[in-house]
Amino acid sequence: MIHLKTLEEIEIMKESAQVVSRTLGILAKEIKPGITTLQLDKIAEEYIRSQDAIPGFLGLYKFPNTLCVSPNAQVVHGIPNNTPLQEGDIVSVDCGALKNGFYGDHAYTFEVGEVSSEIKKLLQVTKESLYLGIREFKIGNRVGDVGYAIQNYCESHGYGVVRELVGHGLGRKMHEDPEMPNYGKKGSGKKFKEGMVVAIEPMINMGTHRIKQLKDGWTILTADGKPSAHFEHDVAIVNGKPKLLSTFRYIYEALGIESDEEVEFQ
Repeated sequence: MIHLKTLEEIEIMKESAQVVSRTLGILAKEIKPGITTLQLDKIAEEYIRSQDAIPGFLGLYKFPNTLCVSPNAQVVHGIPNNTPLQEGDIVSVDCGALKNGFYGDHAYTFEVGEVSSEIKKLLQVTKESLYLGIREFKIGNRVGDVGYAIQNYCESHGYGVVRELVGHGLGRKMHEDPEMPNYGKKGSGKKFKEGMVVAIEPMINMGTHRIKQLKDGWTILTADGKPSAHFEHDVAIVNGKPKLLSTFRYIYEALGIESDEEVEFQ
């Protein structure tokens, strides 16, 4: 069942999403060779709690940490540990927060030091596909329109689109209907309605779309060991159009990046 949100609820959800956005902005300053993902996890938990919010992932389905931190060939759901990040790594940081009864859920794949041009392209295409998908999240379209836009763009660059993991509705629960696959057929799936809120999150592999899971029961890896990228935004339909609740602005401020990619969705 899809739970449509009022404008007031969407504004409350934006507060939750922005807590996560600011958390990712703080982490952006810390992500460099030598830091461990467990250190990042501690920073995130302390900041989220300082904002009168609760870490959204901690304890959810018995997940043991505040962040899902997934370097290199890890796609998503990596468990923070004491292994230092290294020059040339990439790392997906996925974070959630619960505030005023609603969740925010938001992710970004960071470069650690200098990365190869091949990896830079993977990150760029994956992030561009996110906005192509968001553009299709509007009245008159369906779930398949978002998935098709992401899949078509990424596969045209030779990348693999993960099938088993998908975006999702968001609200008083972390995972609500509808599921939002990153692949699909135009005009298929559930119809979008005013007040829908979803997390759109392309998970794109440099090689095969196939994945495997570690024995820890959480960490998802690419089947061929090639890198994977992951970007995620929280989006609502307001006045028939997609409106971003989350933002990469705090990350860009921390990293000295100028971008106007979010302007059309404000």
